Amino acid sequence: MNIFDVSEIFQFAIRIEENGEKFYRYAVQIAEDEEARDMFNHLADEEVNHKKIFEEILSGVKKYEPPESYPDEYFAYLKAYVDDIIFNKELRETDFSKIENTSSAIDFALQRELDSILYYYEVKHFVTERQHSLIDKIIEEERKHVLKLSTAKRKL
Repeated sequence: MNIFDVSEIFQFAIRIEENGEKFYRYAVQIAEDEEARDMFNHLADEEVNHKKIFEEILSGVKKYEPPESYPDEYFAYLKAYVDDIIFNKELRETDFSKIENTSSAIDFALQRELDSILYYYEVKHFVTERQHSLIDKIIEEERKHVLKLSTAKRKL
């Protein structure tokens, strides 16, 4: 018996995107210049688009049962990754009060984007080959986020 099903995996992905949008909207408020505010607004809007893509995928996989080749240990790994890394207790309780400026916002965002990329790579194991391109598109967008954030960090 699986620890959680594929629909839950995509519900977590949707949560990742919702949290990303929430954070980027907060970062807009603390950004110290217009360029940073524009960047954070753009990233927030992209997270909204990613959420829509995952909701579309979720609507098509709710009744999907993974093949037996995905052992319970792999589901346990994904659940632990989401619970302990992406949605750890510290992050859930964060009201972003420790993130006080553009630099700390970029550092926080970079780590979340990298965590998300890893999660999305793992999620690809639970969708059909036809859906891999959707996940790849989001991974590529998240990579672009990392590049944008890294470039902004170097400018600081």
